[in-house]
Amino acid sequence: MNNEQALQIFKKTGGYLEGHFLFTSGRHGDCYMQCAKVLQYPEYTFQFGAVIAEYFKDKGVSAVIGPAVGGIVIAYEVARQLGVRALFAERENGIMTIRRGLEINPGEKLLIVEDVVTTGGSVKEVMEIVRENKGIAAGVGAVVDRTGGTIEFGVPFKAALTLKLNSYPPEQCPICKGGDIPLIKPGSRNI
Repeated sequence: MNNEQALQIFKKTGGYLEGHFLFTSGRHGDCYMQCAKVLQYPEYTFQFGAVIAEYFKDKGVSAVIGPAVGGIVIAYEVARQLGVRALFAERENGIMTIRRGLEINPGEKLLIVEDVVTTGGSVKEVMEIVRENKGIAAGVGAVVDRTGGTIEFGVPFKAALTLKLNSYPPEQCPICKGGDIPLIKPGSRNI
């Protein structure tokens, strides 16, 4: 799957949205990649998962972990394709943590998988959980990299779709300055 094919899947499923959006990071933008619209279709989840799993198949990963809510489905699919455990991290009192009896074993190599990377904040929080539990962050995978390939995590990174999309600090948002398009927050940070 190349970038154009991946983007066409987003457009066909209604996952490529245009307007005025508030991202989980607090930044604003004119395009939102709604992975839930895409990942509701198992065949696309499989295809996007395959891009990530293929890249990491020989990296010795023994578990995949994704941040809730957006990363759960794709992390599970990548884990399924790699034949390893699937974990997820979730917010408790605003802090990313692992719960529900899920565990990271000391020395275990984990792949962190997210749906969309804008600033990488959620991924970095999950990487910290892995380190705190004496695991090893072996890499990061994502369905969409909004940074155009400029994000750095200090580990191998593979996105199925890489785009350079606008993202602004709220005080510099030209859409806010125009004032005619309402701000929408479609993300899941407060769930």
